Amino acid sequence: MTTIAIENPSHTGAADDAQLNASFARQPILNRDGMLCGYEIKVRAPELPVSADSDAGAASAADPAADALPGRAPEPAQLVARAVIRGLMQGNVRGALTGHPAYVDVSREMLFDDSIQHLPTDRFMFELSPSILVDDALIERIVKLHGRRYRFVLDEVTQPDETFARLLPYAEVVKIDFTRASKALLPKLTSVLKSAGKLLIALGLDAQSDFEEAHALGFDRFQGYFFARAQTSTTRRVSAPRHALLNLLQLLSGDPTVAQLEAELKLNPVLVMHLMKLANSSGLAVGHKVTTLREAINATGTNRIARWTQLLLYADGRKVALEDDPLLQLAATRARFMELAIERLPEAGRDEADAAFLTGVFSFVDAVFGGSLESTLNVLTLSRPIQAGILHRQGVLGLLLTAVEALERGAWDELDALCARLQPLTVEEIALLGLAAGAWAGVADRSAEGLERIED
Repeated sequence: MTTIAIENPSHTGAADDAQLNASFARQPILNRDGMLCGYEIKVRAPELPVSADSDAGAASAADPAADALPGRAPEPAQLVARAVIRGLMQGNVRGALTGHPAYVDVSREMLFDDSIQHLPTDRFMFELSPSILVDDALIERIVKLHGRRYRFVLDEVTQPDETFARLLPYAEVVKIDFTRASKALLPKLTSVLKSAGKLLIALGLDAQSDFEEAHALGFDRFQGYFFARAQTSTTRRVSAPRHALLNLLQLLSGDPTVAQLEAELKLNPVLVMHLMKLANSSGLAVGHKVTTLREAINATGTNRIARWTQLLLYADGRKVALEDDPLLQLAATRARFMELAIERLPEAGRDEADAAFLTGVFSFVDAVFGGSLESTLNVLTLSRPIQAGILHRQGVLGLLLTAVEALERGAWDELDALCARLQPLTVEEIALLGLAAGAWAGVADRSAEGLERIED
């Protein structure tokens, strides 16, 4: 479902698309190795109001190209389409994609608007909804855009139907709704589509068992938050220095001296290597190359070391760039969103921002260690408000955590209700903060903020 936030929806006469604003969120797509390889862009909009010229609007929907006639004012739905396209070209969306391709649901109006050709062909995949009206004009337009190297995705497929059959020849990718498609049909459907050379995405994977089943069936891409759920398996995300990181976090929580930090870090050569990289980064330049561990600690600072350590808890045990690690990216994005969002609320200071960051970064730490989330939080000696926010969604920390989880799902109606309790935050501002947080998390060499590339 595609939606857009409109500043002035009642003004549809001589207005242009500059009066319309789109709100965006993103949802990760993983490859067969469990690494980030793309994002679906979720877009928000309220229903357009019924206007006096609704009959003309209906005619325009049937023939979107009619809006291009000289002297004819664009209909509301066409203005909305242009607002979405304009929004997708903005820097905040590009930054949040962190170099990965975007999958975005497109309407007929978007497809027929020539401004869609401003979107780079190598960065955007156009998803075709199963409810889209398919006629000769649409097929002709798809063929034209395909000739300009745009790529198409059949979205939310549950079973073959007439719309599926007509659009399949022009689609490079087929996205199958794994939760709604017939389990008996899936093996045959995937086999036929793979034989036809289609790339397959399994949609709606929120359990590890679903991912494993889709993986066994030969799906190429996977969408859902299965990777952020606690698992009974001990084979995933095993990293040698993880317990060393936990010990370091416990030490950092007690305001240690440089000598204490130095002694703890010396027990963990891998951590020393990472810290030396961090201290010698351009973001922490001190005028000369840092050569000793004590210099690295002093150059980096305990607060930055703490954030760096918190995020490294989520790093994959394999040699993986941080910007491609989905669990670390999700933790970093949540943490940064929480920090940015609480700063917009009344009477929020540095302590509240730090608590918000911790709430986001540890909100699914059970996905790393397994077992009880409550017991892991107790080991980390987190404050009561942080634990209450994570475990029971209590207080402002709990509200913001619920909000970022809704944003991750593109649950716009839920965000609308939450904003009534998070004033002056609005849904539009929450979406912007989410994009900013995603861009922050996705930049590998952001060591001045506590995040860097790890290469063991």
